[in-house]
Amino acid sequence: MSEKHMTRRVFVLSAAGAGLEAADVGSAPLLFREDWTATPPNIPLTQRDVANPDLRVTVHGQGPPLVKKSFHDAREWDPHYVWSGLAKTPWAVSLSFADGRLLDLTGSATVRWRSRQSGFRALRAIVGLEGGSWLVSEDSDPASSHWRVREFAFPATRWRRLDISTVTEASWVDGPALGRVRSVGFTDLMPGGRSGACSRLDWIEVYGNLAADRPG
Repeated sequence: MSEKHMTRRVFVLSAAGAGLEAADVGSAPLLFREDWTATPPNIPLTQRDVANPDLRVTVHGQGPPLVKKSFHDAREWDPHYVWSGLAKTPWAVSLSFADGRLLDLTGSATVRWRSRQSGFRALRAIVGLEGGSWLVSEDSDPASSHWRVREFAFPATRWRRLDISTVTEASWVDGPALGRVRSVGFTDLMPGGRSGACSRLDWIEVYGNLAADRPG
């Protein structure tokens, strides 16, 4: 059985970044999954690289950031993935429902992804709230020599404010309101350094609930 169809397991990331495997949470439903299209490499990442027709992608940063949908045809094991190695400035990628539906990421809501970082890069979750503000998680997925799956709970991590225009973290937020979230994504808060200092994301899943009503 391929990794993309394995039983869902939880990897809770502590503030220190250690991954601890726990039992299957199985409580919050899957809101969306994005695998990226099985098409040739593309720079920058655009909507044509999004496999899920319900989602819209946005690449954040200045430059514009040269975030790439990468793939190496000569490697049988190589997935189609997002790669930050050419980014000249800090970058972020976010996904939202095309019809404007909002997410409720309270309770047992989690984010799960398969990624591989190099150098000092550590991948973090970001959320865009209904009012326009953005947050970035303290929990992160650090460097690894291989692809691996990580998962952590949205309500369990601490959050800092995020300047989405420069992709720069700011002050801590106490008790952020995660009940009406417009976008979910990821960043390592750093420019790319080619293959030796970069982040890679194969796929991402978000578990939670839809907000009770749609935006007016």
